[in-house]
Amino acid sequence: MTNILFVCHGNICRSPMAEFIFKNMLSQRGLSDAFTVASAATSTEEIWGGRGNPVYPPAARELAKHGISAAGKHAVQLQRSDYAKYDLLIGMNSANIRNMHRMLGGDPEGKIRKLMDYTNRPGDVADPWYSDRFDIAYRDIEEGCAALLKSLTE
Repeated sequence: MTNILFVCHGNICRSPMAEFIFKNMLSQRGLSDAFTVASAATSTEEIWGGRGNPVYPPAARELAKHGISAAGKHAVQLQRSDYAKYDLLIGMNSANIRNMHRMLGGDPEGKIRKLMDYTNRPGDVADPWYSDRFDIAYRDIEEGCAALLKSLTE
């Protein structure tokens, strides 16, 4: 069993998109039982009174365009204990990676990675919160997830 946690700032756009895109890829390939996949935030901005906000509606709509549902997902915050629980902790951009290192107390086992670094276009997944380009975020995340899955199954 390989355990993967996708991480972004608020856990309402990019990281839940990655979680559900990756789960969809696993399902299509009959690999769902070989992986545990989740997502989390580096901030508490989308978590109120102990319950996180649902996936941001434009992100959910973009997933739905591709036949993917994120129903029932609510934002959760990254916890220090997640480092031991997951084999890979995948951030969406450089700021996420810096925050993950701080929150997790470093990365002694080399588990923290950036999603797009698995592709031929290393770098950041642009934050659609500011650009409103959920289509571009979907494209980047899908490419990153496909490359990640390839690296884990070859």
